[in-house]
Amino acid sequence: METRPSLIGLDREALRAALAGAGVPDRALSMRVNQLWNWIYVHGAKDFEAMSNLAGDFRKGLDAAFTLARPEIVTEQISTDGTRKWLFRTGPGIEFETVYIPEKDRGTLCVSSQVGCTLTCRFCHTGTQKLVRNLTPAEILGQVMLAKDALDDWPSTAPGRSVTNIVMMGMGEPLYNFDNVKAALAIAMDGDAIALSKRRVTLSTAGVVPMIARAGTEIGSGLAISLHAVTDEIRDQIVPINKKYPIAELMEACRTYPGASNARRITFEYVMLKGVNDSTADARALVKLVSGIPAKINLIPFNAWPDAPYECSDWSQIEKFADIVNNAGYASPVRTPRGRDIMAACGQLKSESVKERASARMAVEMAAQQSTQLSRMPH
Repeated sequence: METRPSLIGLDREALRAALAGAGVPDRALSMRVNQLWNWIYVHGAKDFEAMSNLAGDFRKGLDAAFTLARPEIVTEQISTDGTRKWLFRTGPGIEFETVYIPEKDRGTLCVSSQVGCTLTCRFCHTGTQKLVRNLTPAEILGQVMLAKDALDDWPSTAPGRSVTNIVMMGMGEPLYNFDNVKAALAIAMDGDAIALSKRRVTLSTAGVVPMIARAGTEIGSGLAISLHAVTDEIRDQIVPINKKYPIAELMEACRTYPGASNARRITFEYVMLKGVNDSTADARALVKLVSGIPAKINLIPFNAWPDAPYECSDWSQIEKFADIVNNAGYASPVRTPRGRDIMAACGQLKSESVKERASARMAVEMAAQQSTQLSRMPH
């Protein structure tokens, strides 16, 4: 196991303290922080040896004290539509998935904030996996850096980048890992680091109402709300956090979200579930619900997974729903499912280790049953 601490994920102050602790003289600290910051986040250096403008002895000292290691890539899958999905590992049972979605005018990276999730949203595959732990800033940023490695997307400040947008919509609830997500996104949005503007970073929440204002003030990214229903009765069933923070409280938090404007609209995610939330009455209620909020509504055809309890709405019904929302003046694109063939679409992410452990348990149980049966057979 790696015992050296990682420099990835440290802010400038923490990086300065780490270098001071390793013996870097006070007079050289500011220069060294700037040099390392640039190598790590602008050029994507994977090791200290690549830092060619640093003296050899200094590079060796850094390598003895610290690491720049990324998470381990367990698997990489590429969909027929060009979507890529990686399964990363940073320790036994610590696995998480990241998805890259290339489009004509952008490249969006869907980043995880937790291993598993506590929210148990009924339409979401990730919600069937129990929470293991929060991801650290190094693990969150590591997803971005590994994607940029794979896409040959360094330096981060170069024009024509592959990763143009980040959405915190992978595994987990970002606002239940607030401090680590905040630290990672601060570096992602630093003009001298990963250098993505705040308008190109979106944090998605299922509705952790007390943290929404803090996210606007302290992180400052775009906001997406996993809404998915227009009544508490239905939302209680499919997004159980609604029992704690009902729709009225959630919408009030959206109305007062710092920085929300017509130029920075809040995105409402709405998965289309056949016979559950897709009626024309639901569409009209949705329009009424978001009234007065600078809003964009993403309609998401349900992406099925094994033993899922729902079906996707019929396409004709999705179109009727979208027409009502569009005619009310709200942009309501129907999100084209991406990466379905590799289980990379919205709501489909789940650590492979969980699936493997379930298969292993089944194999052990079957072997035990066979052994019992054999022991009872007459010799």
